[in-house]
Amino acid sequence: FWKIDKTFVNVNRNEGSLASTLKTLLFFTALMITVPIGLYFSSKSYIFEGILGMSNRDSYFYAAIVAVVAVHVVLALFVYVAWNEGSRQWREGKQD
Repeated sequence: FWKIDKTFVNVNRNEGSLASTLKTLLFFTALMITVPIGLYFSSKSYIFEGILGMSNRDSYFYAAIVAVVAVHVVLALFVYVAWNEGSRQWREGKQD
């Protein structure tokens, strides 16, 4: 009887963990799409062409660099969050 009850608790914990992981993945997928594209166009228009007065050709180059850096920042944040979430789940599973 105790094994059935304990298994039921583990199944519920795994479903919650899966939902949390899926939400994290979808959140960072949305960030990966919107942040670099948004930073590319906004930095090109407002910073490089507007404030700094660069030519259209130069602003493309520097805006692309900003977008690439943004991709790396989002990826680093994803790895950090996934690592902490995984270690937290491992610690919780270890306590059982």
